[in-house]
Amino acid sequence: MAINLLVSGYRSFELGIFKDDDPKIAIIKKCLKEEIKAYIEEGVQWILTTGQFGVEQWTIEVVEELKIDYPEVKQGIIFPFTQFGSNWNEKNQLALIKLKETVDFVDSVSHKPYKDPSQLKNHQSFLLQKTQAALLVYDPENEGKTKWLYQAIVKKQEASEYDCRLIDFDQLQNTAIEE
Repeated sequence: MAINLLVSGYRSFELGIFKDDDPKIAIIKKCLKEEIKAYIEEGVQWILTTGQFGVEQWTIEVVEELKIDYPEVKQGIIFPFTQFGSNWNEKNQLALIKLKETVDFVDSVSHKPYKDPSQLKNHQSFLLQKTQAALLVYDPENEGKTKWLYQAIVKKQEASEYDCRLIDFDQLQNTAIEE
């Protein structure tokens, strides 16, 4: 049974989403809500993200909505390093501060500012060790930055039990048609 769920996926720019009122966001959030709700009902207690904009940001918003019916669920942001997002524009930095204030737990794997890619690899390894399942808004036929996490999950699944569900473009399209 999964207790800790990692949620990730495309960054907003990878989906061509540049405005907060883009109708694609509502479709993505609807799919996220359905899948996360199913995980909660199967026993998930913690939802973890890494603080990226796009799917992870929308996940935090969805989990806040789900907490109305599932107040026992907690969510956390685990950054790869300290000062994550400090090089972002002011609007995104303010949005990140708001997200950090929303969640129940915030920390970083490396307690140093970014220095090299090993911090990102260690971050990924840490998250896969501390979670039993992942939900990705990702389609392997349309690669993005999430490809590295997806490949690590596939490799982990070869050695141990690890649940991974994908929300792919077909599922998003079907949800859009239903709406």
